[in-house]
Amino acid sequence: MNILRTPDSRFENLTDWPFKPHYTPITDATTGQSLRLACVDEGPRDGPTVLLMHGEPTWSYLYRHIIPQLVALGYRVLAPDLIGFGRSDKPADRSDYTYERHVAWLSTWLTAMDLRGITLFCQDWGGLLGLRLVAAFPERFARVIASNTGLPVGTPVSAGFMQWLAYSQSTTDLPVGQIVAMGVTRKLSREEIEAYDAPFPDASYKAGACQFPTLVPITPQHASVAENQAAWRVLSGFDKPFVTAFSDNDPVTRGGDLAFQERIPGAKDQAHVTLKGGHFLQEDSPDDIVALLAGARKRNSAA
Repeated sequence: MNILRTPDSRFENLTDWPFKPHYTPITDATTGQSLRLACVDEGPRDGPTVLLMHGEPTWSYLYRHIIPQLVALGYRVLAPDLIGFGRSDKPADRSDYTYERHVAWLSTWLTAMDLRGITLFCQDWGGLLGLRLVAAFPERFARVIASNTGLPVGTPVSAGFMQWLAYSQSTTDLPVGQIVAMGVTRKLSREEIEAYDAPFPDASYKAGACQFPTLVPITPQHASVAENQAAWRVLSGFDKPFVTAFSDNDPVTRGGDLAFQERIPGAKDQAHVTLKGGHFLQEDSPDDIVALLAGARKRNSAA
């Protein structure tokens, strides 16, 4: 693999972003090469652990209004950047990105960090990957909040996703900041849009962002259908608290919360919510997400 690394200067003086990166070396099982995975890691090390997972084409900046509030409540908050995004390393070839490779990279990171008692909040690809981690290491997770995401197994998806897939493959230089701006209901500032563009100095850094939409297993012929089916079998026995918090204005994932509510035992009798916002609802409803994370833990601790 030819591995690119975004210069640190691209992340200087970003609006509302005081957080320092923590890096974990990840060895790729295929090539033996080392990749650097970046993560925000804030709050007391002995505090209850919250794992915030972003999707495509964002990075941990998506959680900038959520992280400090959770830290103030005593949580240890981790927000990793997926390989190919944020401050993490970026393989330069689209063929370097596969669903299973990402699961393996994240599994290596999770076990290296030895995280336990995790409350997971996952959105978009943060769910496609995060829920695979839950299925692989259910003993490490205490509760899950799934938002605007899914775990596809080769069946048809929404017209909204198909439109996104077609658009994403029409250019090799995705306007990342503008894409995020179009996926929220509030208006992002110029500085916020630039912060979403920061990880990508030019189009050569966007191989992952361009490839990710094609990796979603939406036909029986897609890779990772069998692996996701196996993950569903584990999740169908997951009886720890599982809450859905989809938004009211996302054409890509609308209605996807029902599959989780119907199939996962831990979703029964939970206080599922619909939050205000677009696809990237972390931008639209950060305070509600904080309240949901804190409230879910209190409710389940008292149960």
